[in-house]
Amino acid sequence: MEHHHRGQWGSNLGFLMATVGAAVGLGNIWSFPYRMGDNGGFPFLIIYLVLAILVGFTIMLCELAIGRRGGGSVLASYQKIGGKIGTLLGFLALLSPFLILSFYTVLGAYCVQYVGLNFAELLGIFSLSSVSGAESFSAMLTNQPLAIGTTFLFIALCFLIIRSGIKEGIEKFNKVGMPALFIMLIIVIIRAVTLPGAIEGLKFMFAPNFEPIKTDFVKVLSAAGGQMFFSLSLAMGITVTYGSYLSKKESLTRNSLVIIVSDTLVAIMAGLAVLPAAFALGGENAQLSGPKLLFITLQDVFNAMGPFGPIFGILFFLFVVLAAITSAIALTEVLVTFVIDLRTAKGKNPNRNMVVAVVCLVLFAEAALVAADGLGSNGLWIPFHETGRNLGSTWLDFMDFISEGVAMPLGALIMSLLIGWGVGPKVIRDELETEGRTMNSGLYTFFTICVRFIAPLVMAFILYGQVSEFIKIPIP
Repeated sequence: MEHHHRGQWGSNLGFLMATVGAAVGLGNIWSFPYRMGDNGGFPFLIIYLVLAILVGFTIMLCELAIGRRGGGSVLASYQKIGGKIGTLLGFLALLSPFLILSFYTVLGAYCVQYVGLNFAELLGIFSLSSVSGAESFSAMLTNQPLAIGTTFLFIALCFLIIRSGIKEGIEKFNKVGMPALFIMLIIVIIRAVTLPGAIEGLKFMFAPNFEPIKTDFVKVLSAAGGQMFFSLSLAMGITVTYGSYLSKKESLTRNSLVIIVSDTLVAIMAGLAVLPAAFALGGENAQLSGPKLLFITLQDVFNAMGPFGPIFGILFFLFVVLAAITSAIALTEVLVTFVIDLRTAKGKNPNRNMVVAVVCLVLFAEAALVAADGLGSNGLWIPFHETGRNLGSTWLDFMDFISEGVAMPLGALIMSLLIGWGVGPKVIRDELETEGRTMNSGLYTFFTICVRFIAPLVMAFILYGQVSEFIKIPIP
Protein backbone atom coordinates (compact mmCIF):
# COMPACT_ATOMS: atom_id res chain seq x y z
CA MET A 1 0.00 0.00 0.00
CA GLU A 2 1.57 3.28 -1.13
CA HIS A 3 -0.63 5.71 0.89
CA HIS A 4 -1.02 8.15 -2.00
CA HIS A 5 -3.67 10.11 -0.06
CA ARG A 6 -0.86 11.36 2.17
CA GLY A 7 1.30 12.45 -0.75
CA GLN A 8 4.74 11.17 -1.74
CA TRP A 9 8.14 12.52 -2.63
CA GLY A 10 8.34 13.66 -6.25
CA SER A 11 11.68 11.86 -6.68
CA ASN A 12 14.29 9.99 -4.69
CA LEU A 13 16.63 12.98 -5.12
CA GLY A 14 13.97 15.17 -3.52
CA PHE A 15 13.69 12.74 -0.60
CA LEU A 16 17.48 12.67 -0.16
CA MET A 17 17.77 16.47 -0.33
CA ALA A 18 15.02 16.82 2.28
CA THR A 19 16.40 14.13 4.59
CA VAL A 20 19.98 15.37 4.31
CA GLY A 21 18.58 18.86 4.86
CA ALA A 22 16.84 17.63 8.00
CA ALA A 23 20.13 16.17 9.24
CA VAL A 24 22.25 19.15 8.17
CA GLY A 25 21.29 21.86 10.62
CA LEU A 26 22.38 23.54 13.81
CA GLY A 27 23.46 20.11 15.04
CA ASN A 28 26.29 20.30 12.50
CA ILE A 29 27.10 23.98 12.48
CA TRP A 30 26.39 25.15 16.02
CA SER A 31 26.71 21.99 18.08
CA PHE A 32 29.32 19.82 16.30
CA PRO A 33 32.22 22.35 16.36
CA TYR A 34 31.71 23.40 19.99
CA ARG A 35 31.30 19.82 21.23
CA MET A 36 34.36 18.84 19.29
CA GLY A 37 36.19 21.77 20.89
CA ASP A 38 34.94 20.78 24.34
CA ASN A 39 36.02 17.14 23.96
CA GLY A 40 39.56 17.31 22.66
CA GLY A 41 39.03 17.59 18.90
CA PHE A 42 40.49 14.50 17.22
CA PRO A 43 39.30 11.78 19.69
CA PHE A 44 35.76 13.18 19.56
CA LEU A 45 35.85 13.01 15.75
CA ILE A 46 37.08 9.40 15.71
CA ILE A 47 34.42 8.20 18.17
CA TYR A 48 31.76 10.14 16.25
CA LEU A 49 32.74 8.42 12.97
CA VAL A 50 32.79 4.94 14.55
CA LEU A 51 29.38 5.51 16.14
CA ALA A 52 27.94 6.83 12.86
CA ILE A 53 28.94 3.57 11.13
CA LEU A 54 27.94 1.11 13.87
CA VAL A 55 24.94 2.84 15.44
CA GLY A 56 23.85 5.70 13.17
CA PHE A 57 23.50 3.50 10.08
CA THR A 58 21.67 0.80 12.05
CA ILE A 59 19.15 3.14 13.69
CA MET A 60 18.52 5.08 10.46
CA LEU A 61 17.88 1.86 8.52
CA CYS A 62 15.40 0.77 11.20
CA GLU A 63 13.60 4.11 11.27
CA LEU A 64 13.25 4.40 7.49
CA ALA A 65 12.00 0.81 7.27
CA ILE A 66 9.53 1.26 10.15
CA GLY A 67 8.24 4.50 8.60
CA ARG A 68 7.76 3.06 5.12
CA ARG A 69 6.24 -0.16 6.50
CA GLY A 70 3.84 1.76 8.75
CA GLY A 71 2.92 4.40 6.19
CA GLY A 72 1.64 6.77 8.87
CA SER A 73 2.75 9.21 11.55
CA VAL A 74 5.65 8.27 13.81
CA LEU A 75 3.22 7.14 16.54
CA ALA A 76 1.11 5.03 14.16
CA SER A 77 4.19 3.48 12.53
CA TYR A 78 5.73 2.48 15.85
CA GLN A 79 2.40 1.13 17.14
CA LYS A 80 2.08 -1.02 14.03
CA ILE A 81 5.39 -2.73 14.68
CA GLY A 82 5.59 -2.67 18.49
CA GLY A 83 2.14 -2.43 20.09
CA LYS A 84 2.31 -0.85 23.57
CA ILE A 85 6.09 -0.51 23.37
CA GLY A 86 5.57 1.18 20.02
CA THR A 87 3.20 3.66 21.67
CA LEU A 88 5.93 4.62 24.15
CA LEU A 89 8.46 4.96 21.32
CA GLY A 90 6.02 7.10 19.34
CA PHE A 91 5.42 9.50 22.21
CA LEU A 92 9.18 9.83 22.89
CA ALA A 93 9.70 10.55 19.17
CA LEU A 94 7.01 13.26 19.32
CA LEU A 95 8.32 14.78 22.56
CA SER A 96 11.84 15.26 21.18
CA PRO A 97 10.99 17.47 18.16
CA PHE A 98 8.46 19.43 20.22
CA LEU A 99 11.08 20.36 22.85
CA ILE A 100 13.96 20.75 20.37
CA LEU A 101 11.97 23.29 18.37
CA SER A 102 11.59 25.44 21.50
CA PHE A 103 15.29 26.39 21.27
CA TYR A 104 16.11 25.49 17.68
CA THR A 105 13.86 28.25 16.40
CA VAL A 106 15.43 30.75 18.80
CA LEU A 107 18.98 29.91 17.69
CA GLY A 108 17.78 30.26 14.10
CA ALA A 109 16.34 33.66 15.03
CA TYR A 110 19.72 34.80 16.43
CA CYS A 111 21.27 33.87 13.08
CA VAL A 112 18.58 35.91 11.29
CA GLN A 113 19.56 38.88 13.46
CA TYR A 114 23.24 38.42 12.57
CA VAL A 115 22.39 38.36 8.85
CA GLY A 116 20.58 41.67 9.37
CA LEU A 117 23.41 43.21 11.41
CA ASN A 118 26.08 42.25 8.87
CA PHE A 119 23.88 43.53 6.05
CA ALA A 120 23.41 46.84 7.92
CA GLU A 121 27.21 47.06 8.31
CA LEU A 122 27.67 46.42 4.58
CA LEU A 123 25.28 49.26 3.78
CA GLY A 124 26.93 51.57 6.32
CA ILE A 125 23.76 51.81 8.45
CA PHE A 126 25.35 50.26 11.54
CA SER A 127 28.98 49.73 12.54
CA LEU A 128 29.02 46.14 13.82
CA SER A 129 32.81 46.01 13.70
CA SER A 130 33.01 48.84 16.26
CA VAL A 131 31.75 46.50 18.99
CA SER A 132 33.06 43.08 20.00
CA GLY A 133 31.23 39.86 19.23
CA ALA A 134 30.55 39.47 22.96
CA GLU A 135 28.94 42.91 23.16
CA SER A 136 26.72 42.40 20.13
CA PHE A 137 25.62 38.95 21.31
CA SER A 138 24.94 40.18 24.84
CA ALA A 139 22.77 42.99 23.44
CA MET A 140 20.94 40.39 21.36
CA LEU A 141 20.26 38.14 24.36
CA THR A 142 18.90 40.93 26.54
CA ASN A 143 16.67 42.45 23.86
CA GLN A 144 13.65 40.26 24.58
CA PRO A 145 11.16 41.87 22.14
CA LEU A 146 13.64 41.51 19.26
CA ALA A 147 14.45 37.91 20.18
CA ILE A 148 10.75 36.98 20.38
CA GLY A 149 9.96 38.90 17.17
CA THR A 150 12.70 37.23 15.09
CA THR A 151 11.71 33.84 16.53
CA PHE A 152 8.18 34.48 15.25
CA LEU A 153 9.66 35.44 11.85
CA PHE A 154 11.70 32.22 11.73
CA ILE A 155 8.65 30.08 12.58
CA ALA A 156 6.56 32.01 10.02
CA LEU A 157 9.12 31.10 7.32
CA CYS A 158 8.80 27.44 8.32
CA PHE A 159 5.00 27.74 8.15
CA LEU A 160 5.10 29.12 4.59
CA ILE A 161 7.23 26.18 3.44
CA ILE A 162 5.43 23.35 5.27
CA ARG A 163 1.89 24.44 4.42
CA SER A 164 2.44 23.44 0.76
CA GLY A 165 3.06 19.81 1.70
CA ILE A 166 5.83 17.28 1.23
CA LYS A 167 6.35 17.55 -2.55
CA GLU A 168 5.45 21.17 -3.30
CA GLY A 169 6.78 22.67 -0.06
CA ILE A 170 9.53 20.74 1.74
CA GLU A 171 10.99 18.98 -1.32
CA LYS A 172 11.05 22.11 -3.51
CA PHE A 173 12.70 24.21 -0.81
CA ASN A 174 15.44 21.66 -0.12
CA LYS A 175 16.25 21.17 -3.81
CA VAL A 176 17.26 24.84 -3.91
CA GLY A 177 18.36 25.34 -0.31
CA MET A 178 20.78 22.42 0.01
CA PRO A 179 23.00 23.24 -3.02
CA ALA A 180 23.06 26.90 -1.92
CA LEU A 181 24.03 25.79 1.58
CA PHE A 182 26.99 23.73 0.31
CA ILE A 183 28.28 26.57 -1.88
CA MET A 184 28.18 29.09 0.98
CA LEU A 185 29.87 26.63 3.35
CA ILE A 186 32.75 26.02 0.91
CA ILE A 187 33.32 29.79 0.52
CA VAL A 188 33.46 30.28 4.30
CA ILE A 189 35.82 27.27 4.73
CA ILE A 190 38.27 28.66 2.17
CA ARG A 191 38.41 31.94 4.07
CA ALA A 192 38.62 30.27 7.50
CA VAL A 193 41.53 27.93 6.71
CA THR A 194 43.55 30.73 5.05
CA LEU A 195 43.46 32.95 8.16
CA PRO A 196 46.80 33.41 9.99
CA GLY A 197 47.02 30.83 12.77
CA ALA A 198 44.26 28.62 11.33
CA ILE A 199 46.71 25.70 11.09
CA GLU A 200 46.38 25.18 14.87
CA GLY A 201 42.68 24.59 14.44
CA LEU A 202 43.36 21.99 11.74
CA LYS A 203 45.86 20.23 14.03
CA PHE A 204 43.29 20.26 16.84
CA MET A 205 40.80 18.52 14.56
CA PHE A 206 43.01 16.00 12.79
CA ALA A 207 46.28 15.47 14.73
CA PRO A 208 46.08 12.25 16.82
CA ASN A 209 45.57 13.00 20.52
CA PHE A 210 43.98 10.43 22.82
CA GLU A 211 44.46 12.19 26.16
CA PRO A 212 40.77 13.23 26.50
CA ILE A 213 39.72 9.57 26.10
CA LYS A 214 42.15 8.50 28.82
CA THR A 215 40.90 11.27 31.11
CA ASP A 216 37.13 10.70 30.73
CA PHE A 217 36.09 8.19 28.08
CA VAL A 218 32.39 8.15 29.09
CA LYS A 219 32.19 11.95 28.74
CA VAL A 220 33.62 11.92 25.20
CA LEU A 221 31.51 8.89 24.22
CA SER A 222 28.38 10.51 25.63
CA ALA A 223 29.08 13.81 23.86
CA ALA A 224 29.92 12.13 20.53
CA GLY A 225 26.90 9.82 20.74
CA GLY A 226 24.49 12.60 21.66
CA GLN A 227 25.92 14.73 18.86
CA MET A 228 25.57 11.89 16.35
CA PHE A 229 21.88 11.50 17.15
CA PHE A 230 21.22 15.23 17.10
CA SER A 231 23.23 15.70 13.91
CA LEU A 232 21.73 12.73 12.02
CA SER A 233 18.21 13.63 13.24
CA LEU A 234 17.73 10.14 14.69
CA ALA A 235 15.24 9.17 17.40
CA MET A 236 13.25 12.37 16.86
CA GLY A 237 10.66 11.06 14.44
CA ILE A 238 12.03 12.67 11.27
CA THR A 239 13.33 9.62 9.41
CA VAL A 240 10.27 7.57 10.40
CA THR A 241 7.97 10.35 9.14
CA TYR A 242 9.94 10.99 5.94
CA GLY A 243 10.21 7.24 5.37
CA SER A 244 6.41 6.97 5.48
CA TYR A 245 6.25 9.11 2.34
CA LEU A 246 8.85 6.99 0.50
CA SER A 247 8.02 4.65 -2.39
CA LYS A 248 8.58 0.90 -2.04
CA LYS A 249 10.78 1.13 -5.14
CA GLU A 250 13.56 2.98 -3.35
CA SER A 251 16.57 1.32 -1.70
CA LEU A 252 16.58 2.11 2.02
CA THR A 253 20.12 0.77 2.45
CA ARG A 254 21.58 3.06 -0.21
CA ASN A 255 19.57 6.05 1.01
CA SER A 256 20.71 5.51 4.61
CA LEU A 257 24.36 5.43 3.54
CA VAL A 258 24.01 8.55 1.37
CA ILE A 259 22.32 10.48 4.21
CA ILE A 260 24.91 9.48 6.83
CA VAL A 261 27.92 10.15 4.57
CA SER A 262 26.51 13.52 3.45
CA ASP A 263 25.67 14.63 6.96
CA THR A 264 29.03 13.55 8.39
CA LEU A 265 30.81 15.36 5.58
CA VAL A 266 28.91 18.56 6.35
CA ALA A 267 29.63 18.18 10.09
CA ILE A 268 33.37 17.97 9.39
CA MET A 269 33.09 20.88 6.94
CA ALA A 270 31.33 22.91 9.63
CA GLY A 271 34.23 22.14 11.93
CA LEU A 272 36.60 23.38 9.19
CA ALA A 273 34.57 26.58 8.89
CA VAL A 274 34.47 27.30 12.62
CA LEU A 275 37.42 25.80 14.56
CA PRO A 276 40.36 27.10 12.42
CA ALA A 277 38.77 30.57 12.57
CA ALA A 278 38.41 30.29 16.34
CA PHE A 279 42.09 29.36 16.74
CA ALA A 280 43.14 32.07 14.28
CA LEU A 281 41.40 34.69 16.39
CA GLY A 282 41.96 33.36 19.91
CA GLY A 283 45.11 31.26 19.62
CA GLU A 284 45.55 28.93 22.60
CA ASN A 285 42.85 30.84 24.48
CA ALA A 286 40.24 30.31 21.76
CA GLN A 287 36.67 29.99 23.02
CA LEU A 288 35.76 26.45 21.95
CA SER A 289 32.56 25.65 23.79
CA GLY A 290 28.95 26.71 23.96
CA PRO A 291 27.00 29.12 21.78
CA LYS A 292 29.86 31.62 22.08
CA LEU A 293 31.87 29.67 19.52
CA LEU A 294 29.33 30.42 16.79
CA PHE A 295 27.84 33.72 17.89
CA ILE A 296 30.81 35.53 19.42
CA THR A 297 34.06 34.05 18.10
CA LEU A 298 32.91 33.83 14.47
CA GLN A 299 31.49 37.34 14.46
CA ASP A 300 34.81 38.60 15.87
CA VAL A 301 36.53 36.86 12.95
CA PHE A 302 34.26 38.65 10.48
CA ASN A 303 34.80 41.96 12.29
CA ALA A 304 38.56 41.49 11.89
CA MET A 305 38.32 40.96 8.11
CA GLY A 306 37.91 44.63 7.28
CA PRO A 307 35.67 45.67 4.35
CA PHE A 308 35.02 42.04 3.33
CA GLY A 309 33.94 41.01 6.84
CA PRO A 310 30.23 41.83 6.44
CA ILE A 311 30.05 39.87 3.17
CA PHE A 312 31.45 36.74 4.81
CA GLY A 313 29.25 37.39 7.85
CA ILE A 314 26.14 37.54 5.66
CA LEU A 315 27.17 34.40 3.76
CA PHE A 316 27.96 32.41 6.91
CA PHE A 317 24.88 33.31 8.94
CA LEU A 318 22.61 33.02 5.90
CA PHE A 319 24.05 29.54 5.46
CA VAL A 320 23.26 28.76 9.11
CA VAL A 321 19.71 30.12 8.74
CA LEU A 322 19.19 27.89 5.69
CA ALA A 323 20.51 24.86 7.56
CA ALA A 324 18.33 25.67 10.56
CA ILE A 325 15.20 26.00 8.40
CA THR A 326 15.78 22.67 6.59
CA SER A 327 15.91 20.93 9.97
CA ALA A 328 13.13 22.95 11.59
CA ILE A 329 10.65 22.16 8.81
CA ALA A 330 11.48 18.45 9.19
CA LEU A 331 10.94 18.56 12.97
CA THR A 332 7.68 20.46 12.52
CA GLU A 333 6.48 18.03 9.83
CA VAL A 334 6.76 15.19 12.40
CA LEU A 335 4.17 16.97 14.56
CA VAL A 336 2.01 18.06 11.60
CA THR A 337 1.87 14.52 10.16
CA PHE A 338 0.90 13.16 13.58
CA VAL A 339 -2.02 15.60 13.93
CA ILE A 340 -3.24 15.11 10.34
CA ASP A 341 -3.11 11.30 10.53
CA LEU A 342 -4.77 11.34 13.97
CA ARG A 343 -7.68 13.45 12.72
CA THR A 344 -7.96 11.40 9.53
CA ALA A 345 -8.19 8.21 11.61
CA LYS A 346 -11.13 9.78 13.46
CA GLY A 347 -12.97 10.30 10.19
CA LYS A 348 -12.16 14.02 9.94
CA ASN A 349 -10.85 15.76 6.83
CA PRO A 350 -8.14 18.03 8.27
CA ASN A 351 -7.13 21.23 6.52
CA ARG A 352 -3.33 21.14 6.23
CA ASN A 353 -2.97 24.93 6.36
CA MET A 354 -4.95 25.08 9.59
CA VAL A 355 -3.05 22.20 11.21
CA VAL A 356 0.33 23.70 10.29
CA ALA A 357 -0.78 27.11 11.60
CA VAL A 358 -1.94 25.72 14.96
CA VAL A 359 1.23 23.60 15.39
CA CYS A 360 3.43 26.62 14.58
CA LEU A 361 1.54 28.83 17.07
CA VAL A 362 1.99 26.24 19.84
CA LEU A 363 5.69 26.00 18.99
CA PHE A 364 5.96 29.79 19.08
CA ALA A 365 4.46 29.85 22.59
CA GLU A 366 7.19 27.59 24.01
CA ALA A 367 9.94 29.18 21.88
CA ALA A 368 8.98 32.65 23.18
CA LEU A 369 9.90 31.43 26.69
CA VAL A 370 13.37 30.34 25.55
CA ALA A 371 13.81 33.59 23.60
CA ALA A 372 12.79 35.68 26.63
CA ASP A 373 15.27 33.75 28.77
CA GLY A 374 18.16 34.81 26.50
CA LEU A 375 20.43 31.90 27.49
CA GLY A 376 19.94 32.78 31.14
CA SER A 377 20.66 36.50 30.68
CA ASN A 378 17.29 37.86 31.80
CA GLY A 379 16.66 36.36 35.23
CA LEU A 380 13.83 33.96 34.34
CA TRP A 381 13.15 31.05 36.68
CA ILE A 382 14.70 27.84 35.34
CA PRO A 383 13.70 24.30 36.44
CA PHE A 384 16.36 22.76 38.72
CA HIS A 385 18.47 25.91 38.62
CA GLU A 386 18.26 26.32 42.41
CA THR A 387 19.72 22.79 42.82
CA GLY A 388 22.92 23.85 41.06
CA ARG A 389 22.70 21.04 38.52
CA ASN A 390 24.81 21.26 35.37
CA LEU A 391 22.01 21.45 32.82
CA GLY A 392 19.64 23.73 34.68
CA SER A 393 21.29 27.07 33.91
CA THR A 394 19.05 28.11 30.97
CA TRP A 395 15.72 27.10 29.44
CA LEU A 396 17.66 25.96 26.37
CA ASP A 397 19.78 23.62 28.53
CA PHE A 398 16.69 22.21 30.23
CA MET A 399 14.79 21.55 26.96
CA ASP A 400 17.95 20.10 25.40
CA PHE A 401 18.53 17.75 28.34
CA ILE A 402 14.99 16.33 28.30
CA SER A 403 14.99 15.85 24.50
CA GLU A 404 18.53 15.04 23.44
CA GLY A 405 19.76 13.91 26.85
CA VAL A 406 16.93 11.54 27.76
CA ALA A 407 14.12 11.07 25.20
CA MET A 408 16.34 10.44 22.16
CA PRO A 409 18.87 7.92 23.58
CA LEU A 410 16.10 6.21 25.60
CA GLY A 411 13.94 5.92 22.48
CA ALA A 412 16.83 4.55 20.42
CA LEU A 413 17.71 2.08 23.19
CA ILE A 414 14.15 0.76 23.40
CA MET A 415 13.78 0.65 19.62
CA SER A 416 17.02 -1.31 19.12
CA LEU A 417 15.94 -3.81 21.81
CA LEU A 418 12.51 -4.12 20.19
CA ILE A 419 13.98 -4.80 16.73
CA GLY A 420 16.92 -6.87 17.97
CA TRP A 421 15.17 -9.05 20.54
CA GLY A 422 11.42 -8.40 20.30
CA VAL A 423 10.02 -8.58 16.79
CA GLY A 424 13.40 -9.60 15.35
CA PRO A 425 15.68 -7.97 12.72
CA LYS A 426 13.97 -9.99 9.95
CA VAL A 427 11.10 -7.45 10.03
CA ILE A 428 13.52 -4.79 8.82
CA ARG A 429 15.05 -7.16 6.27
CA ASP A 430 11.60 -7.92 4.83
CA GLU A 431 10.93 -4.19 4.31
CA LEU A 432 14.34 -3.71 2.67
CA GLU A 433 13.69 -6.58 0.26
CA THR A 434 10.64 -5.11 -1.48
CA GLU A 435 10.37 -4.83 -5.28
CA GLY A 436 12.64 -7.85 -5.83
CA ARG A 437 15.62 -6.50 -3.84
CA THR A 438 17.76 -8.80 -1.70
CA MET A 439 19.79 -7.82 1.35
CA ASN A 440 23.39 -9.07 1.25
CA SER A 441 23.88 -11.79 3.89
CA GLY A 442 27.04 -10.13 5.19
CA LEU A 443 25.25 -6.81 5.56
CA TYR A 444 22.35 -8.54 7.33
CA THR A 445 24.77 -10.20 9.78
CA PHE A 446 26.45 -6.83 10.42
CA PHE A 447 23.04 -5.17 10.94
CA THR A 448 21.89 -7.94 13.30
CA ILE A 449 25.02 -7.70 15.48
CA CYS A 450 24.74 -3.90 15.62
CA VAL A 451 21.01 -3.77 16.42
CA ARG A 452 21.17 -6.56 19.02
CA PHE A 453 24.40 -5.77 20.83
CA ILE A 454 26.31 -2.65 19.81
CA ALA A 455 23.46 -0.12 19.51
CA PRO A 456 21.80 -0.99 22.87
CA LEU A 457 25.15 -0.95 24.67
CA VAL A 458 26.19 2.39 23.18
CA MET A 459 22.75 3.89 23.86
CA ALA A 460 22.91 2.76 27.49
CA PHE A 461 26.35 4.43 27.87
CA ILE A 462 25.11 7.64 26.25
CA LEU A 463 21.98 7.74 28.41
CA TYR A 464 24.07 7.12 31.53
CA GLY A 465 26.55 9.83 30.56
CA GLN A 466 23.85 12.42 29.86
CA VAL A 467 21.84 11.74 33.02
CA SER A 468 24.88 11.48 35.32
CA GLU A 469 26.15 14.81 34.00
CA PHE A 470 22.87 16.42 34.97
CA ILE A 471 22.56 14.75 38.37
CA LYS A 472 26.12 14.87 39.66
CA ILE A 473 27.89 17.92 38.29
CA PRO A 474 27.00 21.30 39.85
CA ILE A 475 27.22 24.55 37.93
CA PRO A 476 30.70 26.05 38.53
